[in-house]
Amino acid sequence: MKERERLLHSPTLNTILMVEETLKNKGELMTVAELKKELPKQVMHQTLLRILDYLQLSGKILIGTKGLLWVFAERRELNELIKRGTEI
Repeated sequence: MKERERLLHSPTLNTILMVEETLKNKGELMTVAELKKELPKQVMHQTLLRILDYLQLSGKILIGTKGLLWVFAERRELNELIKRGTEI
């Protein structure tokens, strides 16, 4: 029963992408409460926490005592950094 209940409350891909986009566009440290206010649609607190756990495990955000921060560098950004970097 617990497994079935857990599956019923899983976030949709659209919700995950919405949270990712909001964090990425903000580009600065923010609390969970601030994130909830910035989201274009309301998200249940437990669902949001589940998404944040996923984003942290996948290395896209850092969660600290002061808030959340988007840290994932997309490949095109990484390529630009490599081009500008100095080879050692």
